[in-house]
Amino acid sequence: TDLRTKEMTQSQLIDVETEEQLEAQLKAAGNEGLAVVHFWAEWCEPCKQMDEVLKVLGEDKKHLTLLRVEAEKDELEDVTEKYGVSMVPHFIFVRGGKVVDVLEGADPKGLDQKISKLMQSLPAAVEKKEEDEEVDPEAEKKELVARLEKLINADAVVLFMKGNPGEPRCGFSKKAVALLNQIEAKFGHFDILSDQAVRQGLKEYSDWPTYPQLYVKGELMGGIDIMQEMFESGELKTTMDEAAASDASDIKTRLTNLINQAKVMLFMKGNREEPRCGFSAKVVKALDGTGISYETFDILRDQTVRQELKTFSDWPTYPQLYVKGELIGGCDIILEMSESGELIAELT
Repeated sequence: TDLRTKEMTQSQLIDVETEEQLEAQLKAAGNEGLAVVHFWAEWCEPCKQMDEVLKVLGEDKKHLTLLRVEAEKDELEDVTEKYGVSMVPHFIFVRGGKVVDVLEGADPKGLDQKISKLMQSLPAAVEKKEEDEEVDPEAEKKELVARLEKLINADAVVLFMKGNPGEPRCGFSKKAVALLNQIEAKFGHFDILSDQAVRQGLKEYSDWPTYPQLYVKGELMGGIDIMQEMFESGELKTTMDEAAASDASDIKTRLTNLINQAKVMLFMKGNREEPRCGFSAKVVKALDGTGISYETFDILRDQTVRQELKTFSDWPTYPQLYVKGELIGGCDIILEMSESGELIAELT
């Protein structure tokens, strides 16, 4: 397949057949263009709808490449794994060979917003940006503060650093990660090099001029010097252990409440009206066939529930079905019970 030039209007979706073809297309987009890759599946109706949305959004846009990758195709299994695709539809946004954003689910508005925002940041778009564009400084600051507070409270312990724990980009960040790893602390992280607004805004928000910055339960602990002092005194481990225990208790309580939210509770990808994976769709069909009332929880909307429930239930996959707070099982078990006629009895 010939690579499209950067100046060509992109309104057609390109089907990717091999990993080599995908890499070539992404390379061709370069730093001057944006590539949007849609991971889809044949059985997924929302994927077909999002294809149409993509075509519309791609009309009359130079420097935009639209690609489709069949997520469940054997030849593309490595690609799906490489980009961490666990559901469809799934979109990645690539510029200069790097993934700059991700979108999960059938969200036309979100897709439009992400493409528009990323296209505006391309060199050609920046050059054409009107100088007299009005910006409300107060509204912009309020939006940034809300985002910072959300990031700070994303985990019980959050380290704002340069790079990531696997690849720190400065000596101080590397040392901070080493200290936390030595005490086996569980922590979230944010790479401030990936977002200049966060990088500058957090310094003003926290009144702390340097990085890394360590937050525990939404409160600033300090930078590398304070972390080192706390480590040497043993206070760092105590603080991390207390935060982990408190977080675990909070999560356990929340999961218990969710599981008992209804007599029959299904944790799935998507919801009963719009399942986001084949296994969830099969279970919904089986439950609907019983005529018994049940509620669902979309684990794609809450990563904490998605990860922690697997540990809580000692069940590694989704969907998960609970009746009166007790785990019944996943897709295979539910389908077997449906076929044998046991499912209705179990749910009543």
